[in-house]
This record gives sequence, structure tokens and C-alpha cells, in this order.
Amino acid sequence: MAESKETHVVEIPVDEEHRHKEAMQSHPLAEISRSPGHFLLLKLWQREEELFGRRMSRKESRMDTTKGEIFQLCSQFFLFHGLFFTILFTSSPPPPNRCAEWWLPALLSGGASLAVVLLVQAKLWRYWKVEGQLQRERAAARGLTRCVQELRMKGASFDLSKEPNKGKRLKSSSVEIKWGPLTWCSHYRLSLFLASFAGLALLSCRLLLCS
Repeated sequence: MAESKETHVVEIPVDEEHRHKEAMQSHPLAEISRSPGHFLLLKLWQREEELFGRRMSRKESRMDTTKGEIFQLCSQFFLFHGLFFTILFTSSPPPPNRCAEWWLPALLSGGASLAVVLLVQAKLWRYWKVEGQLQRERAAARGLTRCVQELRMKGASFDLSKEPNKGKRLKSSSVEIKWGPLTWCSHYRLSLFLASFAGLALLSCRLLLCS
């Protein structure tokens, strides 16, 4: 008895495969790869994103180094005054005529304090300058990232004449002028504190020698 063989025919959905290929070809990234102008613009912006990242990393490292240097200067400042007043306080009581010479240790303390305060002020100025540059770099990088995302989403329909947004200023010029002194005091409050401490140290020299 001959066995009958059943033949199963599998139909391939040609239309669906064709539609899938068309969808892949109409994908924004595929459109960009076929457009030399859009493809070149995408590569240039990606390269610029890498440069932004490297510059921001270098600026952050520079800021960390500056903070370490400021900490060392402040430590040396207070260590010097601690040793200075220890020696001045534990020295033998001066005679009454030594009271007129109180300005000698005061001059030593004031000169050392002035040098440290100026160094701290210079490093703070450099720190906040780099911090401002870093903020502008971050704003520009965010604008560039938005443009890259828009280019990837729109594909060949993206306007090649569009430039990355460099970031908007959050404050108007009038507000910046109004709050300028407050911002300056906030940035350089450490220098103000060291200068105030140095002034108290000068008065302490007279009190210790003339008491």
C-alpha cells in the first residue's frame, strides 16, 4: 500500500518583507548615511562632543588642584599664627619700655598674613575663572547634544544651516549688576575671613606685649 505524502507549502509574506526593507531605508540614520552633508555634520558634531568632554575634564582637574593648593595655604596660615602666638605668649614678660616695640612682631605677622591672603585671592580668582569657563562649556555641550539628537531623529529632513544653541543666560544684566557685590563676597569670603583674622592678629600683638 503506497503511503501518500502530504506536501506543506509555506507562504513567505513578501509584502511584509518589502515593507520592512522600506522602513529600514526610511530610518533617519539610514537617510543620514545616504546624505553626505548630514553624515559629515553628524561626524563633526560627534567629534566636537568629544572635544567638549576632554576640555571639561581638564578644567575639573585644574579646579581640584587649585582647591588643594588653597587648602595647603590656609593650613600654613593658621599653623604659622599658632606657632607665632605660642612663642609670643610663652616668652618672658617684656619690660614696660618694650611696649613701644609691639609693631615688630605685628609687622612680621602682618607681612606673612598679607602674602598668604594675596596668594589665596589669586588662586580663588583663577578657580572661579575656570569655573565660569566650565559652566559655559557645559551649556554649549548641552546645546550640541540636543542638536545631535534632533539630527538623528529627523534624518535628511534636518536643516543643515542650524547651529547648536550655546545656552541662554539665566540672569539679565540688571540682575547681575544688582547682585554683583553679593556674588563677589560669596566667591571670596575665604580671603575676607583670612584678612579679618590677620587684623585681629595685629591687635593681639599689641595686647600681649603691652598687657
